[in-house]
Amino acid sequence: MRIVNVKDCGEREIERLLKKAAFDEVELSPAIRESNKKLFGADLTAEEVVAKIVGDVRREGDAAVIRYTSLLDRTELTPENFVVSEAEFEEAERLVDKEVMASLRKAIDNVRRYHEEQKPKTWMTYREEGSLLGQSVLPLDRVGLYVPGGTAAYPSSVVMNAVPAKVAGVREIVMMCPPRDGKINPYVLLAAKEIGVSQIFTIGGAQAVAAMAFGTETVPRVDKITGPGNIFVTLAKKAVYGHCDIDMLAGPSEILILADESADPAYTAADMLSQAEHDPLASSIVITTSATLAEKAAAEVEKQLANLPRKAIAGASIERNGLIVVAEDMTQAIRFANLSAPEHLELLVAQPFQLLPYIRHAGAVFLGAYSPEPLGDYFAGPDHILPTGGTARFYSVLNVETFMKRTSFISYTQPALQNVSEDIIRLAEAEGLQAHANAVRLRKTEGKPC
Repeated sequence: MRIVNVKDCGEREIERLLKKAAFDEVELSPAIRESNKKLFGADLTAEEVVAKIVGDVRREGDAAVIRYTSLLDRTELTPENFVVSEAEFEEAERLVDKEVMASLRKAIDNVRRYHEEQKPKTWMTYREEGSLLGQSVLPLDRVGLYVPGGTAAYPSSVVMNAVPAKVAGVREIVMMCPPRDGKINPYVLLAAKEIGVSQIFTIGGAQAVAAMAFGTETVPRVDKITGPGNIFVTLAKKAVYGHCDIDMLAGPSEILILADESADPAYTAADMLSQAEHDPLASSIVITTSATLAEKAAAEVEKQLANLPRKAIAGASIERNGLIVVAEDMTQAIRFANLSAPEHLELLVAQPFQLLPYIRHAGAVFLGAYSPEPLGDYFAGPDHILPTGGTARFYSVLNVETFMKRTSFISYTQPALQNVSEDIIRLAEAEGLQAHANAVRLRKTEGKPC
């Protein structure tokens, strides 16, 4: 992990370090490249692999899903066992810890209550001469949720995907989750059942995304796909966009901590590691005005890292993407934070609410020493599916409106149209669209041509 001081290296170097690579600029590991050669007969890029999988699933349906699940995930599927059975739910009930399930239900309730506050409303307003304008807000008919099932199981991802969809009023929720050793984590299954997911498919990877986007003999076609995944899942979402909608293109997890001299080095280090243990590509950055804190936090990272079960993953992340920047003042630190536009932004400062108005770009902001990022991951209520890789500049957190669409409506009376007809005719003719002008002119005097 690097510690850099702006006074020593300059602002331009810090800006370079903070600007993240785009999500699809990922160099595949030698092992994956070698695997691609064996499976596809060529050293394909991630984009080429995904394009082939998506195209094959679109053309062949279930057959391609079965083939790629066998090749890539070493799992043998048939259309009969695509969907999680009632027996599997019953087994999950026997396996789970009741106290963990009680905590999970509390989290579901918190997330539901938070998202209920977000629901947009259908509205209408009356204007001159009896005209009426408005907007209807309707839920999507069917959505597809992707829940990762690789190196760790994430029932929290089920909660953060499915609860907003249910609050929005989506009628049918389809979930994809790759099994591990032939099984889906029991907490993942029961979280989905608790919330009301319609069907759970034991399919993962790019083939799962393609199946939801185009539909197969067994998998229904969805209107939108949400949820995080690895680079192949993300590129598959990019490839199918337009055939259905997607939430965002998410990359590895990241945290940026703004800290002053009041920050606790142990808290700072723990919060860095909370993201580093996700993925070797995860990013953990501290920007501080205190050189003393920088040194103490770096030492704490090494101390705490030694005791983590996922030490290898977290250590690789810290080695590759761990960074502590010593800024000249908090104004400069905030400018760097907005430039980074991180997924998670923590304000470990004495007066966090004084800084909040100056934060323009972040997926979620955590204010103060007792609002650590895992509070948002699991329990507080706001969603944890957030923009990454600097895309918080233009993407929003997943929310109820992610699963809804807006339709505007217009109703004018004849007198109301009469009052504005000349303006419309002028504008249409200025654009050379005479038929547009005629459609208004014919109605100008009760349907009689003028």
